[in-house]
Amino acid sequence: MIKPPQVYQSHSRNQQTLFFLQRPFVHGTSQHQQLPKQVLQSWSKRNKQLFLITCNAQASHTPSPATTAAATESNKTNSYNVKAIVKVKVATSGFFSSLRLNRGIDDITDLLGKSLLLELVSSEIDSNTGLEKETIKAYAHKAGQEEETVMYETDFKVPIDFGCIGAILVENEHHKEMFLETIVLKGFQKVTIKFDCCSWVHSKFDNPTKRVFFTNKCYLPSDTPSGLRRIRKEELENLRGNGEGERKSFERIYDYDIYNDYGDPDKNLKLGRPPLGGPEYPYPRRCRTGRPRCPADSYSEKRTRGFYVPRDECFSEVKQLTFSTKTLHSVLQVLIPSLATVIKDKDLGFQYFHAIDSLFSIGLDLPPDEIEEGFLRAIMPRLVKNIADSGGHVLRFETPEAMNRDRFFWFRDEEFARQTVAGLNPYSIRLVTEWPLKSKLDPEIYGPVESAITSEIINREIGGIVTVEKAVEQKKLFILDYHDLLLPFVNTVRQLKGTTLYGSRTLFFLTPDGTLRPLAIELTRPKDLETGKEQWKQVFSPSWHSTSVWLWRIAKAHVLAHDSGYHQLVSHWLRTHSVTEPYVIATNRQLSIVHPIYKLLHPHFRYTMEINALAREALINAGGTIESAFSPGKYSMLLSSAAYDLEWRFDNQALPADLISRGMAVEDPSAPHGLRLTIEDYPFANDGLILWDNIKQWVTDYVNHYYPKRKTVESDEELQAWWTEIRTVGHADKKDEPWWPVLKIPEDLIEILTIIIWVTSGHHAAVNFGQYTYGGYFPNRPTIARTNMPTEDPSEEEWKAFLRKPERALLNCFPSQLQATRVMAVLDILSTHSPDEEYIGEKMEPSWANDPVIRAAFERFSGRMKQLEGIIDERNEDTNLKNRNGAGVVPYELLKPFSKPGVTGMGVPCSISI
Repeated sequence: MIKPPQVYQSHSRNQQTLFFLQRPFVHGTSQHQQLPKQVLQSWSKRNKQLFLITCNAQASHTPSPATTAAATESNKTNSYNVKAIVKVKVATSGFFSSLRLNRGIDDITDLLGKSLLLELVSSEIDSNTGLEKETIKAYAHKAGQEEETVMYETDFKVPIDFGCIGAILVENEHHKEMFLETIVLKGFQKVTIKFDCCSWVHSKFDNPTKRVFFTNKCYLPSDTPSGLRRIRKEELENLRGNGEGERKSFERIYDYDIYNDYGDPDKNLKLGRPPLGGPEYPYPRRCRTGRPRCPADSYSEKRTRGFYVPRDECFSEVKQLTFSTKTLHSVLQVLIPSLATVIKDKDLGFQYFHAIDSLFSIGLDLPPDEIEEGFLRAIMPRLVKNIADSGGHVLRFETPEAMNRDRFFWFRDEEFARQTVAGLNPYSIRLVTEWPLKSKLDPEIYGPVESAITSEIINREIGGIVTVEKAVEQKKLFILDYHDLLLPFVNTVRQLKGTTLYGSRTLFFLTPDGTLRPLAIELTRPKDLETGKEQWKQVFSPSWHSTSVWLWRIAKAHVLAHDSGYHQLVSHWLRTHSVTEPYVIATNRQLSIVHPIYKLLHPHFRYTMEINALAREALINAGGTIESAFSPGKYSMLLSSAAYDLEWRFDNQALPADLISRGMAVEDPSAPHGLRLTIEDYPFANDGLILWDNIKQWVTDYVNHYYPKRKTVESDEELQAWWTEIRTVGHADKKDEPWWPVLKIPEDLIEILTIIIWVTSGHHAAVNFGQYTYGGYFPNRPTIARTNMPTEDPSEEEWKAFLRKPERALLNCFPSQLQATRVMAVLDILSTHSPDEEYIGEKMEPSWANDPVIRAAFERFSGRMKQLEGIIDERNEDTNLKNRNGAGVVPYELLKPFSKPGVTGMGVPCSISI
């Protein structure tokens, strides 16, 4: 608890007079909640009269001029007259209305001038006693109200020997929380002191602990003024909590837990899911909520409505009321159930391609709003349109940019290949370094390890140019390899109704013009130890024969479903959302808000915990969108866990290290960024490396300013505790890995921070904001393959049906109507920028603005971001760059730093905010 060590006195005579107003109840009891409205009105009227009488009585005792002069002279020599102005944000729908305050009670509190208790804290200790100086207290009263803010004011008399004001304690006298924007102190030593709070302050009736706000200054722990050291330490202890009890919505406690709440066995035992986090299923940790365990499964945590996140991590009202949050809730909780009433057969597929196209031209009629008239239309104008004739609503999707430019883009092999380097998942393509291809899995369990893609097959495809051996040697052969990761899941996934799975490999050849050409797809079914079925595998290649052409197209649909699942569960969810949550928790637990590294990281964690909680609630949960519409089905999160165990390592999250690990680049000091790309026209890497370097330069300037001496990094106890906790608690299942960076010198810190900032900004933007562009027309990126290949153990009737109508076989393989429309609606929302988005290099934090060195460094960083926009535009106009320029080709803009609101296919927010 933040509390002063001594007993203090108020310095406001007027407020002391008001303390004696009579009250019909005692604050803090439950009785006031039961008082009739008439009693409150009568008491309020009576106390207004007392208030006026008191003010008039005080005004009648006007001091003589001589007394006034003496008082003024005393003030000049003994104290400063300091005015505090507190700015409180008003809820969007009216003053505090969204907070559901009992205004009758709290209006009286405002009237009495006891809305907020403020205490000024000196940054110095008493030189005589060696103790902290007594704080100076005063109650702030409501002074005015504007459209979006309410102002509170009070006056202090601050002794001239008080020392610098380093912090202010706030106690909220209302019965509900308030959002404090700023506190400004005027008149102290002829300067204005500003506290940028931007935080919720709980009611003292919920928690008596006072909130502490520090001035906009940064201090390393060793540099903390002596008067602030205890408060700095206690504030961190408060944020850590004690690891006990269920968390309440108003709390600001950061703690860790495993993923044991994405299942719901209490609702249905079939919705039970194994916990993630531990030796069996390694995984990053999430925020602890403290909810009780499920009666149906003691390993699972009970799912209650509204998942706890620390109060300051919650969405702003602007974000709540715009596309990316409230709309996502509505899509998941209102629209999708409505779709289920329209599409009664959840397994019904699309019978014709024009039925898919009609989703963008005609749409689907929706049933009347179940909540209120026009609800869906009001919050989803992009998706839900009015029907003029009937007054109803229709779900009609916006045509994705890729389809808008080229209706048949999804059909072309060259576009299939181009999207591996300039599409939604540029993180999977890798160089082939060994030939022949072999699996690393146990042949006793999964069958022979040799790939069915032979030299003969590849030489047949590229024989006129180079042999396969030369192609490997010259670094011209690339692969999408989902063989070993997916193969262990194939037999279990195939037991689910309406889906199938293979292990897959897809080979590409780098042509002389710098583009990729697909050569072969291998699909593998492992042997089944239960049924005795042997391993099945087959290779499909582009062909001029009709049968082979259609088999190739269906094989591509399977690979794209694998890539979609890997993208969503690994490249997107795991590698950005999930791994970042421990960084957020550790930063708030171990780094004080006045620590310069906290100030640097804070913009990059905005809303991440809230969006992750929403994902656990309705996206990655049992029976949620991911499980219902993506290939791994109910095993989706187990696949994510397997990828974390086998593939994830912190050091390789650095973009240069990631490219090198995949063989997509080699170190070359003479090349731009110190890397030579294996594919020169690799849009994601080309743009990403500039962004990476810009971030690293900004971090370098920042760290070198605050750590001019190399040893100060190792001696910074908060920083060392932060890094230790990330490794050993937040990522506990990886704590013994040798690849974790050490943290001893500024260069170590620069690399660690650059990785974290890159992951939360550039990496996330590259895999998120193009989702609707590339996945909105689902034949381009089907999320699930529902049927086996026609050549896998077909009956005679099934084979004849394929030959007679191959288009039907492809359509049956695609997602069902319900799956497709459900995913399309979610992708539209996930691709949307909120109006209050904060883009990288755009907003300067208050503490940076106060430091001329950091201010200049950030302005240079911001300038480099603007330059990057111009570079990307120039590259997209370059006709020699065929992976980003051509007829019907969508320009690669995912790493352009700035964007307007909406679905734009560009913009790099600071944080993972959707």
